[in-house]
Amino acid sequence: MQCHAKTIRLDLIHPFRISREVSTYKENVLLSITDGEKTGLGEAAPSAYYGENATAVHDALARVPSLLGKNPFDLEDTGRRLQTHLPECASARAAVDIALHDLAAQRLGIPLYQFLGLNPDRTPTTSFTIAIDKPDKIRQKVHEAAEYPALKVKLGSEHDLEIMRTIREESDAKIRVDANAGWSVEQAIYMVQALAEFDVEFVEQPLPPDDLDGLRQVRAAASMPIMVDESVLMAADVPRLADCVDGVNLKLMKCGGLREALRLIHTARAHGLMVMIGCMIETSVAITAAAHLTPLVDYADLDGHLLIANDPYTGVTVQNGRLILPEAPGLGIKNIV
Repeated sequence: MQCHAKTIRLDLIHPFRISREVSTYKENVLLSITDGEKTGLGEAAPSAYYGENATAVHDALARVPSLLGKNPFDLEDTGRRLQTHLPECASARAAVDIALHDLAAQRLGIPLYQFLGLNPDRTPTTSFTIAIDKPDKIRQKVHEAAEYPALKVKLGSEHDLEIMRTIREESDAKIRVDANAGWSVEQAIYMVQALAEFDVEFVEQPLPPDDLDGLRQVRAAASMPIMVDESVLMAADVPRLADCVDGVNLKLMKCGGLREALRLIHTARAHGLMVMIGCMIETSVAITAAAHLTPLVDYADLDGHLLIANDPYTGVTVQNGRLILPEAPGLGIKNIV
């Protein structure tokens, strides 16, 4: 099998501000793997938060050809080799894993959800992200997201309650709050109590990732579920979180792809936790890959492709907020550039 990787610049429709950074564009890496007959596509969305960038992804992917077997269906064995030899770059592993799943399902002539044994009628609605901004921009973003029944609101600034009031003046959609580890324990306890008046569905990552005792305190003070994102990377992280939170947010770019995502989902279920699947800023390649897993989860936050102005692909679509999986073989994506 042969590999080819290229960097792509993704321009954001609006500046994307969270508690720790602001971005106007992202550089992702698209990967193709061919067996001579079919070509599978994958994507890496590197995150500086996890010490990754496009250069690091290319360096990691340069080692991939020697790690691939001759059979694209050897997904578990290949995954173990990738984890052993590329432990430092989860998004690169994800790109390879996604491309191999796309290739394998194409070889069988079936959509990826069918390859995984899942029911496409069970996909949930996706939330639409409202990043930190000034009130007038918040109003604009809420209006642009009017078709989505759930909003994921980024907090962790000095104006959190003002943002919440602005959104509630404009929308009665479900609100899911994500602080991106931007609060202290004291701030988080205050906020989960103050947020109760806004009918918040859950609060995600209120504290720094390793503050498990703090998470227990916040959970005890909250009237809504507490979820974590940055605290959980792979399935092995789930057990230590089971008595601290109510659910986990998995991302292909954090865990390294679909195989590990499946393990993470089942591990979380075994510990009685809710599961959400989220994303970075990604094209329809990675977003569609994640969407094929959504029949297994409670919540989806797969809007990364909706936040960019130059997505070169189409794949999963959204109707009244609900994710509609493509029926074509593999990921089911199409190049529109």
